[in-house]
Amino acid sequence: MSDPHANLPYRPCVGVMLVNAAGHAFVGRRIDMRETLGETEADFWQMPQGGIDDGEDVREAALRELWEETGVREHHVTLLAQTREELLYDLPDFLIGKMWGGKYRGQRQHWMLARFSGSDSDIDLAAHNPPEFSEWRWVDPLTLPDLIVPFKKRVYRAVLDEFRDLI
Repeated sequence: MSDPHANLPYRPCVGVMLVNAAGHAFVGRRIDMRETLGETEADFWQMPQGGIDDGEDVREAALRELWEETGVREHHVTLLAQTREELLYDLPDFLIGKMWGGKYRGQRQHWMLARFSGSDSDIDLAAHNPPEFSEWRWVDPLTLPDLIVPFKKRVYRAVLDEFRDLI
């Protein structure tokens, strides 16, 4: 039997691993997870990420998404690296058709490593309306794959492997 979603494209996306001076990574708890995944799977955290707009390059998209999701301004970050290749993930079947208007089977992501030079008071989850995260924290980067939804674990492991020596 063929996959009915095989012809759907991947959504172009950028993600940002934001690390502070102590080498900890920013994660936020998405506001919409409980609605999207159900009550029992809502305790997942993720790094900032989002779609790349038409005409936008990866760097521009990374800085825009970082500001929209965290309130962190460009002058508080230094972009250190970008993943060598795009990282793909597929949505689980129960989410295809519910996310992004049903137009995509998953995402193809470029990831950026960014060093945060500001203070915690420079993080403002309400900078964008509506906010995407309900709360945030700094975590040991090694714990990132344990915090994310299961279908993104492989991507988070790849990001961590690629940026580990630069964190």
